[in-house]
Amino acid sequence: MPHTVSPDQLAANRANATNSTGPRTPEGKLRSSQNARKHGFTASSFAVVHLEDLNEVANLREDLIETYRPVNSQELFALERVALAQQAILRAARLEAGFLSNCLGESVSARGEFRPPNSQVVVDNETRTQERNFNLGDGFHRLICQSNSFALLLRYQAQAERQYRRAIEEFDRLKALRGELRNEANFAEDKTNESTCETNPIRPENPAPAPDPPASVPERNPERDGDRRFLEGPPPKARPSVGALPPILSRG
Repeated sequence: MPHTVSPDQLAANRANATNSTGPRTPEGKLRSSQNARKHGFTASSFAVVHLEDLNEVANLREDLIETYRPVNSQELFALERVALAQQAILRAARLEAGFLSNCLGESVSARGEFRPPNSQVVVDNETRTQERNFNLGDGFHRLICQSNSFALLLRYQAQAERQYRRAIEEFDRLKALRGELRNEANFAEDKTNESTCETNPIRPENPAPAPDPPASVPERNPERDGDRRFLEGPPPKARPSVGALPPILSRG
């Protein structure tokens, strides 16, 4: 039997929801941005085991989030693409270093010695450095004649750089649409939320008593107070009496 909510309870729930300000800190906003996501991002699944750091992608992702501050799941997904592209760029650099190391090993003779470019004896460090450069170039030439590994390496590097640029462009596109797209779970930077109250604030144990309101002077009401002076007005002036006429002077 489904549980029905009474109209009064529904109205109370809606009233409480209007007081919610959502997360305020960057960490809380980041967690709330994951509410609408339908997929997870496990950084360790993108690393080469026993070769790369399992937290490499996670560290790149955290650095991107701290820098770009995504406001919804789509912007966060674009930043995760950027992190994977950055990992591919670093991986291509490691592949190049490994390829060149293989070139140097290809120039080693069966006796375990380097094949010198000439019969001169190595006498100083500068000549030793040039000797190593020759061995690297010699092994590189031998490998590219056998296979197209270096061409594939260059294609891998170019693809990683294209993926990086496209991911950055996608994030910039989503960032320009922040005014049109809905920010998830109050994740947007809303200045008005900073001045509103929190949901269900904790009341102090001993709240200070509210000050008494100032005493108002009641307006004087002559009819209510029974003051006849205000009802009758000023007293009339006294008239002279008839018997108090001035005496008539007799003639002569």
